[in-house]
Amino acid sequence: MQRREFLHLAAGAAALTLAPHPASALDYPIRPVHIVVGFPPGLSPDIIARLVAQSVSERLGQQFIVDNRPGAASNIGTEVVAHATPDGYTLLFIVSANAINATLYQHLNYDFARDLTPIGSIGRTPFVIVVNPQFAVKSVPELIAYAKANPGKLNVASAGVGTGPHVACELFKMMTGTDMVQVPYKGSYMTDLLGGQIPLAFAPIVQIIEDVRAGKLIALGVTTPTRSAAAPDIPAIAEFVPGYAAAGWYGMCAPAGTPDEIIDKLNAAISAGVTDPALKAKLLSQGVETVAMPVKEFKKYVTDEIAKYAKVITATGMKAD
Repeated sequence: MQRREFLHLAAGAAALTLAPHPASALDYPIRPVHIVVGFPPGLSPDIIARLVAQSVSERLGQQFIVDNRPGAASNIGTEVVAHATPDGYTLLFIVSANAINATLYQHLNYDFARDLTPIGSIGRTPFVIVVNPQFAVKSVPELIAYAKANPGKLNVASAGVGTGPHVACELFKMMTGTDMVQVPYKGSYMTDLLGGQIPLAFAPIVQIIEDVRAGKLIALGVTTPTRSAAAPDIPAIAEFVPGYAAAGWYGMCAPAGTPDEIIDKLNAAISAGVTDPALKAKLLSQGVETVAMPVKEFKKYVTDEIAKYAKVITATGMKAD
């Protein structure tokens, strides 16, 4: 090798040595991570996201910052993350509504299944069938019998078309062959439910559990596949309707294309957090029973949820308000 060629190669090697290298996925995270929440501060998703963010921050030694982007039933925040750089520094806090929205909204500027990838399960929370004590029905079998004997005459309170409790009710109707009428409320229906103006609702457990304990409402069943640790005395609807499950749930997603090493690291940190007794207790106080899953299992779970709710929405002709 000529001396000039040797010096040229040596200089190139030195330059490569001195050049800054991009941080590898194994170094992640080297700067703060933003967790986008598609709901306003103070609501359950925001509270749960902040608890998990603190836990993951402690485990990975970097700030995980909750970034609230409310609006359009969480679609605004979801779109932000769907179009973000897939480097692990912009994540999405997902809820069961995301699986519903994938079919409910026809003209989204993203494809949830294509543009986002699930990375970690946090837990699930039941909706509860509750009735006013004045109503004759006191159990799930009695409710099914009453609804079949009175098709189209039983009103069910709803927080709006396409909300988790509404879709849970529609799935119940499909699986039991009953005909009940959804009555959507723009505000809270609790005054009417407690006053007996409307007899029945599918409601988030945190919204009604104190009224159930006080005897102001009667809980017939929870929508989780099994009884909830938050209220173990309330039977699961699945005990009477085999295979029924329509729980609310929480997890994390990242933009599609995020390196597997980063996803695996996040999954490990999330799973370690939700299996820690201290965080489990805090989440249970919010009505959330923690459920850790490996990445592959959580991806399948989300895919199955999208497919399940797509069948309900298509069969009922449900349209977003």
